[in-house]
Amino acid sequence: MPAVASPDVLVALFLFAFAASVTPGPNNVMLASSGATFGLRRTVPHILGIIVGFPLMVFSITLGLGEVFRTQPALQKAIAWIGFVVMMWLAWRIARQHATASKGASEPLGFLGAALFQWVNPKAWVACIAVAATYATGAAPLAEAIIIALVFVVAGSLSCTTWAGFGAALGRFLGDGWRLSAFNGTMGALLALSALWLVIGG
Repeated sequence: MPAVASPDVLVALFLFAFAASVTPGPNNVMLASSGATFGLRRTVPHILGIIVGFPLMVFSITLGLGEVFRTQPALQKAIAWIGFVVMMWLAWRIARQHATASKGASEPLGFLGAALFQWVNPKAWVACIAVAATYATGAAPLAEAIIIALVFVVAGSLSCTTWAGFGAALGRFLGDGWRLSAFNGTMGALLALSALWLVIGG
């Protein structure tokens, strides 16, 4: 049995996974905005995309893809710029969401879009490489990758539901007028700042 399966290590891994998932970042900004604008039910595909997409990314990187990323500066830069473009587009999309979104004028991010977004999410890359370096011993690579990915499924489920639920609860207070527009404008600005940090500070 891999060391990561021991109770002490599993607890430490879960705490790491939950902290990495629940702290503010691009995923959580988008979930809060989607929950406020579209409600929790319509945000479920977005939630599921993260819950499935991020653990699959963790699984791949734990099995060895992370080493390729670490040793290829050009690849790191390319992902950074792709992430910048995607996040700026998402920031613009979020900022434009307003009352008409709830009436069908726009749609929340879907399952596939949310899953694919993980590969250009800078916070996701940092978390994946950190967990692979800390918890993967290499003694049983496949088993370790599966266990780590499953822990992130559980932690991500709790985190994503919390952020989307928070957004949905806040949406009831914001209503469907200027307060919702202002909230989404703020969320879009925060996502844009994250994108700038990716290419300037990363």
